[in-house]
Amino acid sequence: MSRKTTPNPGRLLVVDDNKVNRLLLGRDLEQQGHTVCFAENGRQALEMMRSQPFDIILLDIQMPEMDGYQALEQITSDIDLRNIPVIMTTATEELDSVVKCIELGAEDYLTKPVNPVLVRARVNASLEKKRLRDQQRELIKKFATAEVAEDLQESGFSLGGRFLEATTMFSDIRSFTTITESQSPAEIIDLLNTYYTLMFEAISGHSGVVNQMVGDGLMAIFGAPLPLDNRQEQAVRAAQEMIEMIDLFNFDQTAQGKTQIKIGIGIASGSVIAGYTGTLHRATYTCVGDTVNLAARLEAHTKVVGQPILIDEATRLGLSNAIWVEDRGVVQLKGKIKEVRIFSVPVNQ
Repeated sequence: MSRKTTPNPGRLLVVDDNKVNRLLLGRDLEQQGHTVCFAENGRQALEMMRSQPFDIILLDIQMPEMDGYQALEQITSDIDLRNIPVIMTTATEELDSVVKCIELGAEDYLTKPVNPVLVRARVNASLEKKRLRDQQRELIKKFATAEVAEDLQESGFSLGGRFLEATTMFSDIRSFTTITESQSPAEIIDLLNTYYTLMFEAISGHSGVVNQMVGDGLMAIFGAPLPLDNRQEQAVRAAQEMIEMIDLFNFDQTAQGKTQIKIGIGIASGSVIAGYTGTLHRATYTCVGDTVNLAARLEAHTKVVGQPILIDEATRLGLSNAIWVEDRGVVQLKGKIKEVRIFSVPVNQ
């Protein structure tokens, strides 16, 4: 009598040094519709897992070269493998062994000789969990930058922050309120979508992370959540490209008889507190601190000096000789107690 096949079969790896056990378990799984591969020990299994995708690992404990405990430890400590469910298989029913496997990160536990009905239930349950985790990771990638998604995968989510050195950027569309008064909501949304598309391209192209979008303004971070070499220069290069993109956009807007836009950009470097803020139900990755406030003040000051890009001295000190800047002197920025030396950055360099 044929057995029922699984509606959504998976790709499974059976790891056991006993060839008979491998073949019998593999036969049951294949009859359920799964694709099954085999490994003779933990070392061989890890090599296969790093070279090809699997949905579930059925891992024996007692094996030569590398036993199941050792293999499980390596799987759960590897960022690229730890999301694959591992079901341990063993001839022993000792509670200590079960506890150890669960503590090491195993998804489930089966005692030999394995019951085909029980195997089917455990494998299907693990497959469902695996697919839900995969969907969750895809959603994170859609609603967070690649860097934040990687940080979440490596460190997990927890509210709070840590001190680190970073470069922050604020950008804003000039006279946006006036623009909104003369255009329809549909035109404004289209304008903003185009603006953000261009700005994201320039910022991400220089390894920056856009972490806030508020109306016509945005905030970006260079050097968080992941460290970034030459973060000051990367930020300034991104700003120059942003201005160049806006110029090209305006050329196209003029040709279509549409509104042109101008932007201002402020960049500051120094210590920030970076992390996840909000609640356990809704949170965002952001940076706070005096450096962040300074970047926002510099962006606002671009209107005063009539220059599109302003940076602070800490940013200037991180630039190579390839980027020329103009010293604008020491100024008293709104909301700042101490005076700040600022520099403007020409676009065409």
